Amino acid sequence: MRSVLGFLGRDMAVDLGTANTLVYVRDRGIVLDEPSVVALNTRTGKIAAVGSDAKQMIGRTPGHIVAIRPLADGVITDLEVAEQMLRYFIRKVHRRRYLTQPRLVVAVPSGITGVEQRAVKEAGYQAGARSVYIIEEPMAAAIGAGLPVNEASGSMVVDIGGGTTEVAVISLGGIVTAHSLRIGGDELDQAIIAHVKKEHALLLGSRTAEEVKIAIGSACLPEQESHFPIRGRDLVTGLPKSVDVSDREIHEAIDEPLHMIVDSVQATLDECPPELAGDLVKNGITLTGGGALLRGLDRRLAEATGMPITVADNPLHSVALGSGRCVEDFDHLQGVLVPEPRH
Repeated sequence: MRSVLGFLGRDMAVDLGTANTLVYVRDRGIVLDEPSVVALNTRTGKIAAVGSDAKQMIGRTPGHIVAIRPLADGVITDLEVAEQMLRYFIRKVHRRRYLTQPRLVVAVPSGITGVEQRAVKEAGYQAGARSVYIIEEPMAAAIGAGLPVNEASGSMVVDIGGGTTEVAVISLGGIVTAHSLRIGGDELDQAIIAHVKKEHALLLGSRTAEEVKIAIGSACLPEQESHFPIRGRDLVTGLPKSVDVSDREIHEAIDEPLHMIVDSVQATLDECPPELAGDLVKNGITLTGGGALLRGLDRRLAEATGMPITVADNPLHSVALGSGRCVEDFDHLQGVLVPEPRH
């Protein structure tokens, strides 16, 4: 029977992120990593582009084409567009589309409500899955980072994505205590946009803000000042203008959302049972997600918590790899999936 089901459609795992969607296919690994963006033609109601092609259009489209992000803060805000995006990605991965009815594991934020869970499942079924399972992102990130989630020792993971930061202590295949904060990389970009607007009277696009964050963003105050040229629209003259910003001012701009992330980590540690707290001192905290790549974040968290901090080997792919492990070893890891909500 297994071979027939395998032929019908390979099981898949999807990390449905605010910024990027990753698709993992059984026996093939991560086969797709594209921005969670859909370009919609408002005249015809049809989709003009999805993923990387649609991201290129952000801020550059004619009036009748709008680029939509169907997820905000890690949850689906536009169900119809999310369904179409998911269906597009699944079809892109499966070439034999008339036979595909995969089992689907979808990673969602831990703070998600029952209604939001149903929206994710609905999107999966509409996209052509034969059964949809849900895994919480911190659990998927921990499995993807290689932490021993099924053992009786505590592991702590901090997953900083585009729209959410997930902090969780995990033991015996379950989440013992968790905080889901609707602040992530996008919030840092917005903080940079607001700072540049206020200090330099310059309007930046979100893509430029992200470039600034990657180039000179830092969670700790930089010892030596360096500058980075940015281009945007002058709010006074309305003309394009270029200014230099320093890494120190960008550090100050993103300090407040970072402070909230650090607070969330400390709050989770405060709620941790004393037996597991001892394990954490030994095992430390693992950082995953795109935010883990921010310079100096590991140092800042180490100073705030006094714990050893490790950045996962492949932080951007941890959640997708962990969800993928559930697909590869479904019988063994089925216990970590979120049970069906009782009606």
